[in-house]
Amino acid sequence: MHLLVAGLGNPGPEHAHDRHNVGWMVVDELARRHGGSFKGKFRGRVGDVRLGDARLVLLKPETYMNESGASIQAAAAFYKLTPGEVLIVHDDVDLDTARLQARLGGGLAGHNGLRSIASRLGSQEFLRLRVGVGRPERGDLRPVADYVLSPFAPEDDGEALVARAADAVEALVSEGLEETQRRFN
Repeated sequence: MHLLVAGLGNPGPEHAHDRHNVGWMVVDELARRHGGSFKGKFRGRVGDVRLGDARLVLLKPETYMNESGASIQAAAAFYKLTPGEVLIVHDDVDLDTARLQARLGGGLAGHNGLRSIASRLGSQEFLRLRVGVGRPERGDLRPVADYVLSPFAPEDDGEALVARAADAVEALVSEGLEETQRRFN
C-alpha cells in the first residue's frame, strides 16, 4: 500500500456538485483516469487504482463531512497506514478559487472534517491537498456555509479545477511532496 487518498464531501445527490464536495470530485476523477470503481466499505465508498508502481486506495467517506474521521480511521487501520500515508483532499474557503496547496500537517483552520480526522488518527501529521473554493464575493450575502454547499459558478471552471487537483495528487505520488508543492502551490 502506498497511499490512502480520501476526498471529503457530503453524501447525497443534492450535494454532488457542491464546492464542499470538491474532494469527492477529485477522487472520482482519479478513479476515472485509472480505471477504478467503488464499493461500500469503511462507512464510505472505496476503490483502488495503480499509478505506476504505487497503489492508491481511494475513499469517499459517507459519514458527512463533520464525521469523516471515522471512515478514514477505519480504512487507515485496515491497510495499516500511518497518518503520513493518508492524503486528505478538501475544500478550503481561505484559498482563492482554483488555488491549490499541498502540505504535510498543519492546523485545522476551523474545518470540522479535518478536526474529525485529526482526532480519529491521533495526529495532525497527515498529507493534505487544500483546494481553493474562495469565499462569497462582495455583495453576496450568503453565509460561508451556504456558499460551500452550492455548486461552482460557470466562471470558476470547476471541471478544470478538479482536473488540476487530480494532477497534483498524481504528482505527489510520482514526484514527492516538495516537487508537488513547487509545481502546484
